[in-house]
Amino acid sequence: MGKGKILIVEDDRDIVEMVEYNLKQEGYAAIHAYDGEKGIKLADKEKPDLIILDLMLPAIDGFEVCKALKQQQSTARVPIIILSAKSRETDKVVGLELGADDYVTKPFSPRELIARIKAVLRRHKEQPAGEIKTGQIVIDSAGHKVLVKGREVELTATEFRLLECLARRPGVVFSRNQLLDAAGVDGSMVYDRTVDAHIKSLRRKLGSAKDCIETVRGVGYKFRCK
Repeated sequence: MGKGKILIVEDDRDIVEMVEYNLKQEGYAAIHAYDGEKGIKLADKEKPDLIILDLMLPAIDGFEVCKALKQQQSTARVPIIILSAKSRETDKVVGLELGADDYVTKPFSPRELIARIKAVLRRHKEQPAGEIKTGQIVIDSAGHKVLVKGREVELTATEFRLLECLARRPGVVFSRNQLLDAAGVDGSMVYDRTVDAHIKSLRRKLGSAKDCIETVRGVGYKFRCK
């Protein structure tokens, strides 16, 4: 039995061939699209377990593809690993804010990419039991759902884990490193604004409940529903 289906959205055919070969060697099924539009349609049709997404694509760039995938109900919770030659911190921050779970820069090691894929899939499948109710927010860990005023909010796996970590210990201040550990973010991709990018996106999605996540200057974040 295969380990899962991976969609590669990449216009460089040599990279697609290399990644597909390594995925199949590890027991994954691999499908691909050479542009963003086809990638969005194929993701909706095939329901992959994970998407590897290039940023510099013809017609629609990877940022727009990522945004579209997270807004599309059928693919909103599919984890995404961005694979790009863009190595600036700002590009990584934008990718994370749009909902990507990880960011790998080119040139890359196929072995490292496989390790990242395994880590993201493992974290995505972990669903701790229990329900947290606080203020306007209900966190259903078993169902991997978050409700704000009774309305479900679509979060990425990383955003969900960050919120759950904070909400389980209200009033406790977590450093950025502690939150990175709780979210399972790979240490090799850590930089100063990794957590800040996820928290910014999380607050935006929480809407009226966004103030439950407080910034503690020079330290990190804490959860306190007023």
